[in-house]
Amino acid sequence: MPQVALVYRVIRHTLPFACVFLIAVRGEAQIQVELKFKRLQYIAYEPVVVALAITNLAGRDIELHDAEGQSWFGFEVTGSEGQPVPPVATDNTQPPLKIETGQRVTQRINLTPLYPVHDFGAYHVRAHIYFADLGKFFYSASRVFEVTDARPIWQQTVGIPDGVAAPGDARTYSLLTNRFPDHTSLYVRVQDRDKGIVYATYSLGRTITFEQPQAEIDRANQLHVLHCAAPRAWSYSRVGLNGELLGHSSFMETKTRPRLVHGTNGEVAVRGGVIESPVAQGARNAAPKLSNRPPELPKDDH
Repeated sequence: MPQVALVYRVIRHTLPFACVFLIAVRGEAQIQVELKFKRLQYIAYEPVVVALAITNLAGRDIELHDAEGQSWFGFEVTGSEGQPVPPVATDNTQPPLKIETGQRVTQRINLTPLYPVHDFGAYHVRAHIYFADLGKFFYSASRVFEVTDARPIWQQTVGIPDGVAAPGDARTYSLLTNRFPDHTSLYVRVQDRDKGIVYATYSLGRTITFEQPQAEIDRANQLHVLHCAAPRAWSYSRVGLNGELLGHSSFMETKTRPRLVHGTNGEVAVRGGVIESPVAQGARNAAPKLSNRPPELPKDDH
């Protein structure tokens, strides 16, 4: 009996502390924040898209909203030496977000126009969510990505034709390749080198390294690219002066190999092969400055 009484006294004294601990843990876990990158390596000025997942564990519906000048979500970005990387713009006003109890919401956010993460090196990113109802911040684990440069394989500078809605006097198109652990990707970059503005950098898809891409400029000074994406499979892209991806389609090599040809009127077209899966893509919004969003990614952003 004395032993049973001793156990009872221990439980009676420790139970309140255990309840406090459980309440504290529950309070800390009311909002779960997760951060994920699709890959670890990006090239300079490429869109760095992060998936931000927010799970409502509060046991009730919540609304995340700005309060007293504090944005309800943000990022903490540091460089390879631990130096803070400030945002490009200080105004980070966000529309409110309602999340039902137990619901998980995922948002894809491009960090490239928000933070100057185009210098080479590693970057550490942590997301925070401000819950105004409690006046508390909830944080994700820190994630890391690396910015490197790709290998340039072709470059051409062109003027801006009269009547074209494009700022400046010239554009420089560049084709670059970047080797990943399991494949190589072909990239296009559009920039005004004199003014130091990069309008767009994005992947045109996978490429076979021993097949040199074909690049031609048409009468409107738009770029046409044809590259071998897989054995006997070719990918065709048309890029505008502001970095828009104006068209994208695929060709299969048959008795003839696809190639770019100039017409007598200055137009560029694909001859040979068989078109496999044309994808009608409208002009994509370009990113004339890093403070604006770049054009949307092609479906294969590797």
